[in-house]
Amino acid sequence: MDFGIVLQTDPPASAIVDRMRRAEDAGFTYGWTFDSAVLWQEPFVIYSRVLEHTERLIVGPMVTNPGTRTWEVTASTFATLNDMYGNRTVCGIGRGDSAMRVAGRKPNTLARLGEAMHTIKELAEGREATVDGNTLRLPWVRGGSLPVWAAAYGPKALALTGRQADGFILQLADPYLTEWMVKAVRDAAAEAGRDPDAVTICVAAPAYVGDDLAHAREQCRWFGGMVGNHVADLVTRYGQGSGLVPPELTEYIKAREGYDYAHHGRIGNPDTAFVPDEIVDRFCLLGPAGAQIEKLKQLRDLGVDQFALYAMHDGVESTIEAYEKEVIPALS
Repeated sequence: MDFGIVLQTDPPASAIVDRMRRAEDAGFTYGWTFDSAVLWQEPFVIYSRVLEHTERLIVGPMVTNPGTRTWEVTASTFATLNDMYGNRTVCGIGRGDSAMRVAGRKPNTLARLGEAMHTIKELAEGREATVDGNTLRLPWVRGGSLPVWAAAYGPKALALTGRQADGFILQLADPYLTEWMVKAVRDAAAEAGRDPDAVTICVAAPAYVGDDLAHAREQCRWFGGMVGNHVADLVTRYGQGSGLVPPELTEYIKAREGYDYAHHGRIGNPDTAFVPDEIVDRFCLLGPAGAQIEKLKQLRDLGVDQFALYAMHDGVESTIEAYEKEVIPALS
C-alpha cells in the first residue's frame, strides 16, 4: 500500500514545502493538496517548489475540476511540471465543490467532467484533443505521462470513473462503503472492456494517532461535513431509499442545515455539529497506531492501493511520526 498526505495550501507556502519534504522522508509517496483558488493559495505554483525539494514524491490536486481553469492550461501546467521534474504528477479531478461554489458557480456536469478528463490527459501526454471545437496539441511535450484519478460517490460518477479514469479517489475510509464503491468502479471498468484491476484505488481521510478518542473526533469532525456536501447533492439527485446510493452514506445528513465554505476543511467548523461520532469513527482513522493498521489492512484487502491522510488537525507531526515508525512499515 502507498501512502499520501493531503494538505491545504494555507500561507506560508514554504510550510507546505517543508511538510511535503518531511512526509517523503517519513515514507509517504504522494503529496496532495486542496485546489480552491479563493480559499487557498494556488497549488500548482507550490507543486513546483515541492518537486524541486523532494526526490520521489508524486504531487497533485485532491481535487481540481473542469471549471476554474481552461483545459489546455491545466494540461500544460501538468506537462510543464513533468518536463521539469520527470513525470511526478497526478491529476485528481472531480465535478468541483468549494472551488466552484465559492465563486458562485454550480459544480460541473459529469458529461463535462468526462470530456475534461480525456482532454487534459491527451494534451498532457502530447496527443491531440479537441477544445471548444478546435483541435489542439502541445507540440513541446515529449514522453509525458499524466494519470487522471476521478473523485466519485454517486452511481453515475462511479461508472464514469470505471469507464475512463486511471484511478478512483474515495474520500472516506469506511470499509463497507469502500467495498461497495470499489465494486461499482471495477464492474464499470469490466463492462467497458478495461482491466478492472488496472484502476488504482485511493482512499482519502483524516488520520489522528493518539489515545484520546474524543479529542481526535473533535479534530476530525469537519471531514463529515465536507463529505456531507457531496452526499447532499446525491440525496437531491437520487432521493433517500432509492437503492442507488447506500443509506450508510446518506442517512447522517438528515440534520444538516447549511454550510459556510469559510470554514471548509477547518477544525471546529460550526456547520459540522450534525455529524455524529459514529460517522467520524467510520469515515476517519482514529486511535492508536495498531488500530489504524488493522483498519488499513481491511482496506488493503478490499483493493485499496493508497491511503491519503488528510493532515488538518493539531496532531499532524505526531501522526506523521507514528506512520513513519509503525503504520507504513506494517503495510509497505
